[in-house]
Amino acid sequence: MQVRVLVRLKPGVLDPQGRAVHHALEGMGFEGVGDVRIGRLIELDLADGTDHDTIKAMCEKLLANTVIESFTIEGAD
Repeated sequence: MQVRVLVRLKPGVLDPQGRAVHHALEGMGFEGVGDVRIGRLIELDLADGTDHDTIKAMCEKLLANTVIESFTIEGAD
Protein backbone atom coordinates (compact mmCIF):
# COMPACT_ATOMS: atom_id res chain seq x y z
CA MET A 1 0.00 0.00 0.00
CA GLN A 2 1.22 3.45 -0.91
CA VAL A 3 1.08 6.19 1.70
CA ARG A 4 2.12 9.81 1.34
CA VAL A 5 3.13 11.96 4.28
CA LEU A 6 3.21 15.70 3.78
CA VAL A 7 5.37 17.48 6.37
CA ARG A 8 5.13 21.26 6.78
CA LEU A 9 6.42 23.83 9.20
CA LYS A 10 3.81 24.93 11.73
CA PRO A 11 2.40 28.44 11.37
CA GLY A 12 4.64 30.99 13.03
CA VAL A 13 7.85 28.98 12.51
CA LEU A 14 10.32 30.90 10.36
CA ASP A 15 11.00 29.32 6.97
CA PRO A 16 14.36 30.59 5.65
CA GLN A 17 14.21 28.32 2.60
CA GLY A 18 10.75 29.62 1.73
CA ARG A 19 11.95 33.18 2.19
CA ALA A 20 14.91 32.55 -0.17
CA VAL A 21 12.60 31.12 -2.83
CA HIS A 22 10.23 34.08 -2.42
CA HIS A 23 13.13 36.50 -2.84
CA ALA A 24 14.37 34.62 -5.93
CA LEU A 25 10.92 34.67 -7.53
CA GLU A 26 10.68 38.41 -6.98
CA GLY A 27 14.17 38.84 -8.44
CA MET A 28 13.06 36.95 -11.56
CA GLY A 29 10.20 39.38 -12.02
CA PHE A 30 7.32 37.22 -10.77
CA GLU A 31 4.76 39.43 -9.08
CA GLY A 32 1.92 38.64 -6.74
CA VAL A 33 3.66 35.97 -4.64
CA GLY A 34 2.63 36.75 -1.07
CA ASP A 35 4.47 34.04 0.83
CA VAL A 36 6.32 30.80 0.19
CA ARG A 37 6.48 27.89 2.62
CA ILE A 38 8.62 24.84 1.84
CA GLY A 39 7.58 21.36 2.97
CA ARG A 40 8.48 17.83 2.01
CA LEU A 41 6.65 14.83 0.67
CA ILE A 42 7.54 11.34 1.90
CA GLU A 43 6.18 8.35 -0.01
CA LEU A 44 6.06 5.05 1.83
CA ASP A 45 5.42 1.61 0.37
CA LEU A 46 3.98 -0.30 3.33
CA ALA A 47 2.56 -3.76 3.84
CA ASP A 48 -1.17 -3.97 3.15
CA GLY A 49 -3.14 -3.50 6.32
CA THR A 50 -0.62 -1.26 8.09
CA ASP A 51 -2.87 0.67 10.43
CA HIS A 52 -3.10 4.44 10.73
CA ASP A 53 -1.76 4.44 14.30
CA THR A 54 1.45 2.73 13.16
CA ILE A 55 1.96 5.26 10.38
CA LYS A 56 1.25 8.10 12.79
CA ALA A 57 3.87 6.69 15.19
CA MET A 58 6.42 6.61 12.32
CA CYS A 59 5.73 10.28 11.68
CA GLU A 60 5.92 11.31 15.32
CA LYS A 61 9.10 9.35 16.04
CA LEU A 62 11.13 9.93 12.87
CA LEU A 63 9.55 11.55 9.83
CA ALA A 64 8.50 14.88 11.37
CA ASN A 65 9.88 17.08 14.11
CA THR A 66 6.55 17.61 15.86
CA VAL A 67 7.87 20.57 17.85
CA ILE A 68 8.05 22.72 14.70
CA GLU A 69 6.34 20.62 12.01
CA SER A 70 2.90 19.21 11.35
CA PHE A 71 2.12 16.29 9.07
CA THR A 72 -0.73 14.93 7.00
CA ILE A 73 -1.10 11.25 6.07
CA GLU A 74 -2.70 10.46 2.70
CA GLY A 75 -3.69 7.03 1.42
CA ALA A 76 -4.04 5.25 4.77
CA ASP A 77 -7.35 3.62 5.64
